Amino acid sequence: MRYGFVGLGNLGGALAASLARAGFAPVVHDRDPAARATLEGLGATWAASPTALAAQVDAVITCLPNPAAAEAVLDTLLPALKPGATWIEMSTLGRDDILRLGHKAEAAGLNVLEAPVTGGVHLAAQGRITVLAGGAQDVFARHRPALQAMGDRIFHMGPLGSAALIKVITNMLAFIHLVADGEALMLAKRGGLDLKTAWEAIAASSGTSFVHETEGQLILNGSYDIAFTMDLALKDLGFARDFGQAFGVPLDLATLTEQTFRRAQAAYGGQAQSTQVVKLLEDLLGTDLRAGGFPARLE
Repeated sequence: MRYGFVGLGNLGGALAASLARAGFAPVVHDRDPAARATLEGLGATWAASPTALAAQVDAVITCLPNPAAAEAVLDTLLPALKPGATWIEMSTLGRDDILRLGHKAEAAGLNVLEAPVTGGVHLAAQGRITVLAGGAQDVFARHRPALQAMGDRIFHMGPLGSAALIKVITNMLAFIHLVADGEALMLAKRGGLDLKTAWEAIAASSGTSFVHETEGQLILNGSYDIAFTMDLALKDLGFARDFGQAFGVPLDLATLTEQTFRRAQAAYGGQAQSTQVVKLLEDLLGTDLRAGGFPARLE
């Protein structure tokens, strides 16, 4: 089975590279050719357009920044894909979006699988990201080997739409943890503790989190470079808000976190790193959270 991959940004490029390293020899495309040389060096084939890509493959994976981009690419792919081909959507979409687009693809004779990922670009680059799949069990089973080439923990969450829900839940938690970690580190700094030792103590405590152990390092380095923007964070927090309203669940912490991210977006811009939400507190108090020995990027 031959795979195509459309959308080679920070995350998509890392996922496509993992697929290529595993020997799947994907056909790849992005409007920006920056990733072309790297992927061709790993055995991928570059296609000049999504249409050219679709004619060569049995399944197309997409990893795009928003629902509008996902729909635009899908509409381009539909006329060119073979009957019975599979569309695997790895973007973070709202549940209503993936259900609507999935039904459109199924009406055109395609199989559909959603497979958003969580864990960060650094784990995607290692082929160790977590994959959250939604769709028919037989479609999931057919494409599981490709998913395992990109991630080391694969969860089939249920029918189409299930993965969109759990992905938003995991991102909501991550953003709450990020704001909380900034407050914790600032308490340590203003209380006179050595920040490196404080970070290590938290990491070894009941208060640790994946966010503290990863993004906390980038805050202490001062790069904030998590390769995930403020705009994307607010998109996901908006999805969480919508789910809370739909299911009648009050999301007090998520609501406060969304308000904090909106202030950070206004202060630093939508393309600022999502970790710069912590900079609001640094700027307010005139106190930075720098410590030696932490990386500028996660590897």
